[in-house]
Amino acid sequence: MKLSLHLKYKHQGAGLMLLLLLVFRVQAQHADLTDWKLIWEDQFEKEGQPDKEKWSFSGRSTPDWACYCTDSKETAFVQDGRLILRSGLNTQAGDSVKYQTGCLHTKKHFSFQYGKVEVKAMLSEGKGSWPAIWMMPRDAVYGGWPASGEIDIMEHLNYDSIFYQTIHSTHVDQKDEKDNPPYYHTEKFLIGEFNIFGLEWYPDRLEFFLNGKKTFTYPRVESEGKDQWPFDQPFYLILNQALGGNWVGEIHDEDLPVEMQVDWVKVYQNESR
Repeated sequence: MKLSLHLKYKHQGAGLMLLLLLVFRVQAQHADLTDWKLIWEDQFEKEGQPDKEKWSFSGRSTPDWACYCTDSKETAFVQDGRLILRSGLNTQAGDSVKYQTGCLHTKKHFSFQYGKVEVKAMLSEGKGSWPAIWMMPRDAVYGGWPASGEIDIMEHLNYDSIFYQTIHSTHVDQKDEKDNPPYYHTEKFLIGEFNIFGLEWYPDRLEFFLNGKKTFTYPRVESEGKDQWPFDQPFYLILNQALGGNWVGEIHDEDLPVEMQVDWVKVYQNESR
């Protein structure tokens, strides 16, 4: 009897040790999901213009998203603890373009390689509205777009009940490898309410999130090299509220202005790396 009890407890103890070892192993494997350290943020606590130590206005240029970018207190400003990117009919004297849009970036101030991005934002809707939270390479080490990549954390169009999470690269946009692996995902969300749009960027994958829930993973394909995975260099952040363009379609003036309100932006990196 004593011997059987001894063996029983001995086996139970061994089982417990094995269970603990398995738990520790799983925790170690997934440490990169939890060990985040905040390295950059903007809580938009100071009223007026966006913090010039963190943000710059994007210049007007030929791409659809940038063709109406306007450096104005009307298009990008902080109010009541939120960044407002507002786009509508142009009110700037001497400016001939019909519309003005809010466009900011961190290229001159902050960039990073691998980590976690979260942006708490609320969108409005309207025909021609195109807000976006995205990332571009600081140095474009593999050449101009799309060779050095683009990461679109959030893009929303018009009155849609979904938003887009998208990757751009030579693999996707020039070799037309759009299904191997899939390069974008759409996700339903509540427009007119604050949502947290997120990205976790690792050396071998990009994971996208909405309100803490993983929605899409884009993996690195080792055999394809930099054409498929140019995401091994520093990227910077862009926030903008664009209007119109080939993808979005025509703008309805009666729906203007439209705006993206941003409560905060946070960037983390993994302490274990």
